[in-house]
Amino acid sequence: MSELITAELVDLGLSAETKEAAARSLAERMVAAGRVTDLEGFLADVAAREAQMPTGLDGGIGIPHCRSAHVTEPTLAFGRSASGIDFGAPDGPADLIFLIAAPTGGDADHLTILASLARHLMDETFTGALRSATEPARAAALIRGDEPAAEAAADEDAKPEADGTPEAEAEAKPESPAPAPSPESSAPSTEPTTAERPFRIVAVTSCPTGIAHTYMAAESLEKAGKAAGIELHVETQGSAGFKRLDPQLVADADGVIFAHDVEVREKDRFAGKPTVDVGVKAGINRAAELITEVRAKAARGDASAPARTAAPMDKGSDEADGFGTRLRKWLMTGVSYMVPFVAAGGLLIALAFAIGGYTIDKAPSVAEHFVWTDSTSWAALLFQVGGVAFGFLVPILAGFIAYGMADRPGLVPGFVGGAIALTINAGFLGGLIAGLLAGAVVMAIQRVTIPPVLRGIMPVVVIPLISSAIVGFLMFLVIGKPVAALQKALTDWLSGLSGANAIILGVILGLMMCFDLGGPLNKVAYAFAVGGLANPNEGSLKVMAAVMAAGMVPPLAMALATTVRGKLFTKTERENGKAAWVLGASFITEGAIPFAAADPLRVIPSAMAGGAVTGALSMAFGCTLRAPHGGIFVVPLIGQPLLYLVAIAAGTCVTTALVILLKGLRKSPGAPSTGPAETPPGETKVTVAA
Repeated sequence: MSELITAELVDLGLSAETKEAAARSLAERMVAAGRVTDLEGFLADVAAREAQMPTGLDGGIGIPHCRSAHVTEPTLAFGRSASGIDFGAPDGPADLIFLIAAPTGGDADHLTILASLARHLMDETFTGALRSATEPARAAALIRGDEPAAEAAADEDAKPEADGTPEAEAEAKPESPAPAPSPESSAPSTEPTTAERPFRIVAVTSCPTGIAHTYMAAESLEKAGKAAGIELHVETQGSAGFKRLDPQLVADADGVIFAHDVEVREKDRFAGKPTVDVGVKAGINRAAELITEVRAKAARGDASAPARTAAPMDKGSDEADGFGTRLRKWLMTGVSYMVPFVAAGGLLIALAFAIGGYTIDKAPSVAEHFVWTDSTSWAALLFQVGGVAFGFLVPILAGFIAYGMADRPGLVPGFVGGAIALTINAGFLGGLIAGLLAGAVVMAIQRVTIPPVLRGIMPVVVIPLISSAIVGFLMFLVIGKPVAALQKALTDWLSGLSGANAIILGVILGLMMCFDLGGPLNKVAYAFAVGGLANPNEGSLKVMAAVMAAGMVPPLAMALATTVRGKLFTKTERENGKAAWVLGASFITEGAIPFAAADPLRVIPSAMAGGAVTGALSMAFGCTLRAPHGGIFVVPLIGQPLLYLVAIAAGTCVTTALVILLKGLRKSPGAPSTGPAETPPGETKVTVAA
């Protein structure tokens, strides 16, 4: 196993002025060291991770990081900036920059080292030693742990005074004249603490990539716990896996802290205790406040519901949220779990049609007839595997909507309701309604007071049994047939779309895709399109094509605008524009968020106009799409591909022209931008929007 970082991967005079330039400079060192195979591909992955959440931390630290298929082995590059670089931290620019690169299948040994580094970043002695290091090799040794930070800092401090004088030697040992406290004086301070049990907290930390924030939050919480004089134990659910807290520690805990941006695994272990549930960065930056908050909840007797925990998309919601907000989160939970099935099944089916033609759906089962040398047999295999994956679409949607509402007890009735929706031909709409029904039924059952002796079997026996029976009754005999009729009417309407009706729908879908650039409206339009793929017809395939085309427009237009009139944009925006080419071509609408966050009144209306044009043209041209994702990489699978590209180009040009026009009106031609994005707080706003 090669070293995580070497002297060649250290730049103690990093001259970059933006986080994008810093990442590029450090990534180039990784490429030169043979650790990264594709510079641009890797930087696109870094940018996508950064768009999820800024990686700047209090204390002058920036930790851009990602998992990438372009990384050959876990690698770390370190740069030290004299002027500071804005990574979106609350306290200002970062001078210590750590670019962490992990392969998609990173081994546990290296990831454990990265976890250790993340914890060290919370140690002022460690960061101080890095700030005073004068040689790249020494900085690399510090990061690897080959040289203790305390000794390195002491060595650096000792350099100016290494004259061997008695005075220097005396100053080097300040502790020797200091009298140690006597046993008698220390005894009274220890008696009270042993007489009363300290407050106990258990915590779980996790972040999307599980590389850095997970372990930094853990270290911050542990330090704050020591400072507060309490017992605090943390379970880190990171890339290297997780070791469960001792069940006795959980049972004895007086409170719980969840600092996470992804689902906490086995969350029901902590049910019934005073709980603070926040994002992972709060665990890093506000650890002491979280401890105070959980102690206050314990003093009031607050406790989480016995069998209720939050699902990923439901994290952070509370009773103060309006019904509309909670409904959106529940639906988005189902959609987020459904999308991988849509992508896998849809792309397999699309490839099958590309290889075997549009009659491949009539092929016999490959389990009974398969010719190894026949391409048609392979196409049939792809089609039938994709069909199986697609068959899970509605049950997964329903099951995880119920999960978003009622956690794991909602899964069984949700899946059952979704399967019934398929049985009675209620389709996508039936799945939505089944999921909401299942979640509501389980939540109602959870409100019933249960004798303590029965609580253990409630989540695994009673709730699934009763809720499945109720949901099955309602879906089969009460609301199933009306929903199936509505689904059929919607399918027939999509099948008959033509002329003005199709164009109007294309305009509406284009506006929705570009209004919030990956937010709720964007996801609603996308979910509507992929729902049609479950029962594909000419109309639903046109809808999928229009949605993907419109979603590609905003980032492509921002990339083009920064290329054509770069003087209207800040240096940061011009760097973002380079990544936006790749993001837009890949149908990642979120690539335009940095521009919209910095200048929403000009960017968002322009993006909506271009999206509407593209959606309308795609519909008017009769373009179809069987793949639910892929951008330009699935153009060969698109009906009317040349006209489809024309529609995307037209919308991109419209948005580009409008952005340039609107930005040009606020300043004289050629004047540099002086907007708030020059010192880009937009990155922090991007995280909130995303």
